[in-house]
Amino acid sequence: MKLRRPPSAKEKKRYLVFRVISENPVTFSDVKNALMNSIINWMGEKGLSVSNLRVIRNLWDSGRQEGWVTCTPKSVNDVKMALALIHQIGDSKVIFNVVRVSGTIKSAREKLVE
Repeated sequence: MKLRRPPSAKEKKRYLVFRVISENPVTFSDVKNALMNSIINWMGEKGLSVSNLRVIRNLWDSGRQEGWVTCTPKSVNDVKMALALIHQIGDSKVIFNVVRVSGTIKSAREKLVE
């Protein structure tokens, strides 16, 4: 018998949609490594674990250089700041632009289409 947590005991999530503006196209693994390094430098390892940060691989769009990150609602501003602090990936200069913050993937996609 598997025990499940009730929905009220689960942590809430926020989805951040970001775009990467760069000289050269960047890969998902490069973006993920740069983001994790920036988060650790900004918030520390404890902040990384508290924020429950995840970069979603399935939602990475290499054509539009757009990606999705999940975190807790309390750490949204810290994650935005960590994204803003990334200026270079490899040899190319980059700018991370947070497009949307949403509670669900569905509502974020609807707002991006508009």
